[in-house]
Amino acid sequence: MNRLLFEKTGDAVYLSHLDLMRLFQRAFKRAGVMVWHTQGFSPRAYVSIALPLSVGVQSRCELLDFSVEDGTVDITTLPERLNATMPDGVRVLRAYESERKIKFLSLLEARVTLEYDRGVPDGAQQAIAELFSRPELKIWKRTKRGEAEVDIKPMLRRMELRKASAQELELSCLVSAQNPGLNPQLLVMAIETSMPELKPDFARIERIEVYEEDGTVFR
Repeated sequence: MNRLLFEKTGDAVYLSHLDLMRLFQRAFKRAGVMVWHTQGFSPRAYVSIALPLSVGVQSRCELLDFSVEDGTVDITTLPERLNATMPDGVRVLRAYESERKIKFLSLLEARVTLEYDRGVPDGAQQAIAELFSRPELKIWKRTKRGEAEVDIKPMLRRMELRKASAQELELSCLVSAQNPGLNPQLLVMAIETSMPELKPDFARIERIEVYEEDGTVFR
């Protein structure tokens, strides 16, 4: 399988998943790479992005799988060819062949920055740390069947909290990536639900890296 490692930063974080898929489909075409297409009345270039990002989330470890129609592609020059067609904020870091299936992607490292316009409230750092140290942490989450109360604590593998500035708390975490996965946005929701008085005025989320279950970087 051919795979790309790319980043999505800056204003590009506001691209939806479908917009990003279309962007890559056009980029391959402009770069002269004949990506394999689905069959039927409306054929589409086959590209698959692992763990689609929520709008507004930044990432430096996105992965995209693709297949080429004739089975060959010059991997060494592909990042440069694709980047020549990309908008600011989307940049291919590496192109390579991988036999590791996405199902082996188990863990996600992320950084959540909580911004308080009037400064971090007194005692907020300790209170939030205590919230995430609870043996159980339930929130209401949207599912395919509606809303359900879910305990997110088993999916939170590691969490560190520090005061980054007078207005910011920075939460670094390692969470389950899938089956089931924990969207770091739910950590912000847990604060808003359990401690509304400590709800941040704004939250920034960035994916840092993805790993296999044993801690090996997934590529």
